[in-house]
Amino acid sequence: MTTSGDGGQPQDRPCGELELVHAFASGPMPTGVTVSRHGRVFVNFPRWGDDVPATVAELRDGQVVPYPDERWNAGSGELAGRLVSVQSVVVDPADRLWLLDTGSPLFQVVKPGGPKLVCVDLATDTVTRVVRFEPDVALGTSYLNDVRFDLRKGEDGYAYLTDSSDKGPNGLVVADLATGQAWRRLHDDPSTKAETPPGYLPLVEGRVFMERPADGPPRPVTMGSDGIAISADGSRLYYCPLMSRRLYSVCADALTDPALGEVEVAATVRDEGDKGGAADGLESDDAGRLYLTNWEHNAVLRRLPDGTTETLVHDPRLLWPDTLSVTDGFVYVTANQLHRQARFQGGRDLRRYPYELFRVPIDAGPVRLLP
Repeated sequence: MTTSGDGGQPQDRPCGELELVHAFASGPMPTGVTVSRHGRVFVNFPRWGDDVPATVAELRDGQVVPYPDERWNAGSGELAGRLVSVQSVVVDPADRLWLLDTGSPLFQVVKPGGPKLVCVDLATDTVTRVVRFEPDVALGTSYLNDVRFDLRKGEDGYAYLTDSSDKGPNGLVVADLATGQAWRRLHDDPSTKAETPPGYLPLVEGRVFMERPADGPPRPVTMGSDGIAISADGSRLYYCPLMSRRLYSVCADALTDPALGEVEVAATVRDEGDKGGAADGLESDDAGRLYLTNWEHNAVLRRLPDGTTETLVHDPRLLWPDTLSVTDGFVYVTANQLHRQARFQGGRDLRRYPYELFRVPIDAGPVRLLP
């Protein structure tokens, strides 16, 4: 590993080292992770085919405990009053936990009442608010994937979400937390779309990553806008399609201004360049640094304010690093072997326990990539 030192000469310098936070030795695969100000760790398990007793849980004393309770995690009942299939969990700057429910188990057609943001008060462990998405926002083909919050804008802040659908239009969703109103932005904009062969050939564990059904030919994975993060000053929203090595950003004021049309919003999109590999999760810190999972290279990268990129950690155990959470001097990351699922392996499930949750110190000596 090398880094650019004084005078641009390569120097040896170690990466950060992973610390195991939790090994999931049984049960479903996790995707999201988030950590509260007081160190409480929350994870989620989307209903993609595994047996999922609880789609959201808290890690307590090494145990996976349904959260906020078993009733909300029930597998049946009125859609609006339960968690259908949660794809992301995020603690906002006010230390509230938000649960992003896709309303789409097994990537099925979204039904009204299913897609929603559920807010949990961590002081009382109770649901205090539900923001539901109407059918013109969460489309029948939508897959709401990740969410970030900026509480500095508007009366009560805004939530930004990605729609990573592999069956319909991609884009971003903006929700005004004061009113509960939400709307789509960059609807099917090219920056939100997956890239496909021959222009883009994704690789993971040395193999081309494609859908490989047991009873048909391989086909490209077409998941669009996925990772999302807010710049430190709140001026730009970063995002990336799952199937792309490009990073994009858009003006946050344009996203939240109802007077602007789609053409005007799209005019503020900026191609931020090659990420150094395909990413699933994005996150940012208050120093203006952007963190990116890199599932092609078993790594977590960090983009500095000057545009250069570092390898924060590289480890063969990072088999599909999925979601990031930056908290109290650490980056938390889930490694869930997503690419080893049967749908990508000719009908054979090649995942092996344990799935893992790691963390790495933010300022553990990274590797600077030469420009």
